[in-house]
Amino acid sequence: MNDLENLNPLSPKAALEALLLVSSDPVSASALAQALDIAPGEAASLLAELKVEYEEANRGFQLREVAGGWRLFTHPAFHDQVEAFVLSWDTQKLSQAALETLAVIAYHQPATREQVRGIRGVNSDGVISSLVDKGLVRELGRDAEHGQAILYGTTNAFLEKFGLRSLKDLPDLEQFAPDEQARQFIRERLSGRSIQSTLEETEEDLDEERELIDEVAEDDDDLMIVGNATDEEFDD
Repeated sequence: MNDLENLNPLSPKAALEALLLVSSDPVSASALAQALDIAPGEAASLLAELKVEYEEANRGFQLREVAGGWRLFTHPAFHDQVEAFVLSWDTQKLSQAALETLAVIAYHQPATREQVRGIRGVNSDGVISSLVDKGLVRELGRDAEHGQAILYGTTNAFLEKFGLRSLKDLPDLEQFAPDEQARQFIRERLSGRSIQSTLEETEEDLDEERELIDEVAEDDDDLMIVGNATDEEFDD
C-alpha cells in the first residue's frame, strides 16, 4: 500500500483538499483555481494527482469528477458501514418504482408525466413529485404540443449521486437485454417511437370501453321501452 504524500500546509494541493472537504457540491477546477489564485490548468493537474494518490493508497474516500466538477466521496467498499452510520436520505435506497421512473426520465428526457406513465404502464405522478422533492428530477419547461404538460429532466444532483460526469455516461441499456427482441423494445422505448402508439392504444381502449357502456345503456333503454309497452298491454 502506498503512503499519501506529506504536503506542505501552505501548498496548493493541501489547500485544494481543504476546499474539497467543505464543499457539499461538485466544484469545477476553474472555481477552485480562482479561490486559490492559481491557473486553472494547475488546479486540474493537482486534482488529477490527488485522485490517483487516493486510489493508490486505497483510502476510505475517493476524489471523483462528476456533474462538471470535483467532489470527495466515500469508498464504495464501505457503503454498508456508511449507510448504517448516517441515517439520512442520502444513504437510503430508492424504491423500485422510484428507480424505474428515474430511469425513464433519465433516458428519455425531457419527458411528461403521461409519457412516463405510457412507458411504465402505471400512474407515476406521486413518484415523480417525490423525485422532484429529493432534487433528482426538475421541471424543464412545458410541452406546447401536448396541452402545456410539464416536461421533466434529471438534475446535477442525479449525476452526482450516481457518479456520472454527464448524461453521456449513462450505460447503454441494450447491453443488458437478453435477446434481439428485447433490444429492439429498448430502442423503441428510448427513441420515443412507441410512446405515442402506447398512448394511442390506451385512448383506443378507452373509446372501446365508452362504446360498450353506450351499447349497454341503449340495451337497457330498449328493455325499458319493451317493458313499458308490455305493461300497457296488460293494462288494456
